[in-house]
This record gives sequence, structure tokens and C-alpha cells, in this order.
Amino acid sequence: MAISKPTIAIVGAGLMGHGIAQVFALAGHDVRVFDAHQPALDSLRTRIRANLDQLGIPGEAEARVKGSSDLGETLDGAAIVIEAAPEKLELKRAIFSELVRLASSNALLASNTSVIPIGDIAQGLATRERILGTHWWNPPFLVPLVEVVGTPDTASEAISKMISLLDSVGKTPVHVKKDVPGFVGNRLQHALWREAIAIVAEGIADARTVDTVVKASFGRRLAVLGPIENADLVGTDLTLDIHNVVLKHLNRSPDPSPYLTDLVASGRFGMKSGEGFRSWAPGEAAALRASVFSYLKNLDLSPNHSGGEHGQTETTSLKAT
Repeated sequence: MAISKPTIAIVGAGLMGHGIAQVFALAGHDVRVFDAHQPALDSLRTRIRANLDQLGIPGEAEARVKGSSDLGETLDGAAIVIEAAPEKLELKRAIFSELVRLASSNALLASNTSVIPIGDIAQGLATRERILGTHWWNPPFLVPLVEVVGTPDTASEAISKMISLLDSVGKTPVHVKKDVPGFVGNRLQHALWREAIAIVAEGIADARTVDTVVKASFGRRLAVLGPIENADLVGTDLTLDIHNVVLKHLNRSPDPSPYLTDLVASGRFGMKSGEGFRSWAPGEAAALRASVFSYLKNLDLSPNHSGGEHGQTETTSLKAT
């Protein structure tokens, strides 16, 4: 007899919400998705099916996903609730106050925030022991990692239950032990971005060169060699020698770069406007997005990754972005 899988509720049918819904639906869960914007609900299953078609995954997993503009209906009977709303603290707090009120009293309530401390979202709310963070990465059906973040009020059982669930749908969950802004991944990523922007702003190299340096050097080995592993590989003594020379010269500003601020103020928003740190000709942005998708898809289809419970050759993250 098949084991019943818990119903998952997602709040937000956008870029991350529909991808997270896809992960759970493909793993056999019934998924309900709330959104106040009807067009997002109307296209929900179509977008999931398009992703699955691109990945070459047959079947009708999208049929397990049901959209609704009624939050109470979405939450009814859900054992796990994941909020995937825009990155605005007051909006998330308002959503969580409704989740605490409407969701089952034993449902886990998780936020997909990228950088906001979970304690800030849960502050003042009842049943804080079941509130935690699950930071998924875009696209959630291709990137395996999910950062699971608790607060001092989060029950250890809630952390364990969430990690087990994520593992069961083929993700790579990690427990972030302190609830700090940016958690682990974005603290590392944006430390790199701060220095990259400073290099461009100071005229050391142009934007294209900075990206080429990363992609054609240490970026090539990051998937198999983390920074701490690399420090041990070259030796802590050499690492210390290098740091004694270079760290004093790195950017340490606590504020966003004036160069970045000026780009935004002048309407240069990157690919969406055709110009940001560099200019983007028609078709270039789409080609780069397609290249990233293809790379991640091929990485997950590589023989170095194990197949999922469906007996397919994709990694567990695909089985499950």
C-alpha cells in the first residue's frame, strides 16, 4: 500500500513558487498554491509543464498542483506551508500572521526569504516554534540546495522534519545554525559581488573581464571544490600568507557601492532595460538564460549524480528548483 504523502501549500505562484510546487508535485505530493494575482494562477500548470518538457520529464505531475485565490482553501489540511512572496519584510510578516491564524496548528510554516532573518518575520507571532526558513535557489527544480534556518524559538523537531522532507524529494538540505541576514549562500555570493563591483568601479577591469576571470578560473572548480576545502588543499600556511597580502586591499564598505546606486538611479537595471554593468543586445539575455538552464540541466543529468525515486537518470533535484 502506498504511503500517503503530506499536502504542501505554497504562498505565491511566481518564479520561485511555481518551481517549488513543481519539485513537490514531481515527488508525488499534492500541492496547493495561493496567489492573489489571477493571471499567475491561470498560467501555473502551463509553466510547470513547460519546465518539465524542457527537462524531458513525461507524465502529468502538474495535475497534482492546484491554484487558488483563497488562502484559507489553500492552507486547509496542508502539513507544510512555504511562503514565496516578494522580499519585503512587512509583507512577509503580514502573510505569516495569516498563516498562524489559518493553517493547521501543527503545520510547519516556512519562508523562502533569501536574506531576511527568520526571527524578524516571526517576531511577535504565536507558535513561533514551528516557523523556520527554507531558502531555495533559482531555479528550484535544478539547484539542489535548500538552506534550512531556525530561530532560537524554532523547535529542533521542526528543523529535523523539514530536512527529512526536503531530503525525501531529492533536495540537498543544510542546517544553518544561526539566523543571520543572508544565511550562508548569499553572504558568500554577495561578498564576491561586492568585490567584483569594486573592481569595475575602480577601473581595474571592465565587467566582461571580471565575469570571464571568474568563469574561466576558480569558477570552474567550485562545484567540486568549496572555499574551505580549497584552503586546506593549498595549505592553511599558504592561505595565511596570501591573506596577509591581499585582505587589506579588498573592499569592506558596509553600504552598497555608489557605482551600483548610480546605475539604478539612471535606469540601467541590467538585462530588463538592456543596460546595466554592460550593454545587452537583443537576444543576448535570452541566450544567456538558456545557457544557464542547459548547463544546470546537463549537470543534473551527468552520470556522477544518482537517479531519483522515479528511476530516471536526473539527479534528485530534478526528480524533485
